Amino acid sequence: MTPRVTVVVTVFNRARWLGASLESVLAQSYGDIAVLVVDDVSTDGSLEVAGQYAKWDARVRVVRNPRNLGDFGNRNQAAALVETEFFKFHDSDDMLYPHALQAMVPPLIAEPVAGMAASGHGEWAGGPCPLLLTPAQCYEREYLGGGLFMLGPAGLLFRTAAFRSVGGFDEVGPQSDLAFWLKACRTLSVLLVPNDLYWYRVHQGQENQSVAAHASRGRSARREWDALAHPDCPLSVPAREQARRHQAFNTARGAWRLGRAGRWRDAAAFLRDAGLSAGEWLRYLRRPQRVHGAGTPSGSFETFEHARWGLTPPDRRR
Repeated sequence: MTPRVTVVVTVFNRARWLGASLESVLAQSYGDIAVLVVDDVSTDGSLEVAGQYAKWDARVRVVRNPRNLGDFGNRNQAAALVETEFFKFHDSDDMLYPHALQAMVPPLIAEPVAGMAASGHGEWAGGPCPLLLTPAQCYEREYLGGGLFMLGPAGLLFRTAAFRSVGGFDEVGPQSDLAFWLKACRTLSVLLVPNDLYWYRVHQGQENQSVAAHASRGRSARREWDALAHPDCPLSVPAREQARRHQAFNTARGAWRLGRAGRWRDAAAFLRDAGLSAGEWLRYLRRPQRVHGAGTPSGSFETFEHARWGLTPPDRRR
């Protein structure tokens, strides 16, 4: 019988942590799972570690890519191999808490309109989980509220068909996860589920700690700016204008922090890559006015804020 969920573990040179990571997956209280390990031509023994777990537990399958595809290329390759209704990325240096899948899978099953479930760190504004967000609410939460699109793939559980419907990850470097959020949330609803379901290991070998990741942040700022001009952007026109003001401020603040640290060349490159024109700076550079409840479906968001930014009242969005 085919399991309901595949836990996808993408690996490149993580032998040091892979065993503990797989142990945490196999110890899940939600047991209807398969585990797919996709090795991206590791050279440190990761493949051998994964192979041992495949011998010990029939739920584990190991695939080795014929060539190195990189982080997000490997994720796309792994997702293409999934045969179950749902799948979850799990990074090979992180650890899932035993209740993680139990907290994610049943709520997503219960909300068939949602394309994915998201778990991050800290509270979700607006009320207790689960919270079902429409595409407009996802964008409101990101651009007008406390943020959403900073979550990495390890915090997401997908309906496999929904992931494939948006074409997976566009491979644009270390910020490909942000590019995915901007694309996916133009059409997919997102279910917010309880946070802190996994332990995120921080170390120098991570791609988001690399020189390339830091160098790509100006291009990511440009990508966020362009998303607000996309014809399928789900925000209303007033909300979009306010979002541009917030984005301009964030871009200026990012460059200022680099300059304050004495990294003037990096600051100049960041502004160049962000690509705002002089007219856009003059029109939009304002201090932000973010609202804690933006993107909340609970009805607690003040009517005044809806009217001011042209947001749809929560009870009219489904």
